[in-house]
Amino acid sequence: MAPMNTTVKTPAEALELLPEPMRESAVAYIMEQAEKYRVLKQMIDEGIADVEAGNVKEWNFEEFLREARLTE
Repeated sequence: MAPMNTTVKTPAEALELLPEPMRESAVAYIMEQAEKYRVLKQMIDEGIADVEAGNVKEWNFEEFLREARLTE
């Protein structure tokens, strides 16, 4: 069996130190945070791709407010 790298080994060891009833919630929390990170990274990558493709323009807040007042 190949040795685990330290990124995986250290948290696994930390989980082993927790009492059994706490492990499941700790793993669920870590998984939730990892998923949030994955989604955020995907959104950032999409935003960067939009900028690089020229699909983004500077937002003029004053103009936005003027237009919003016209539609009221």
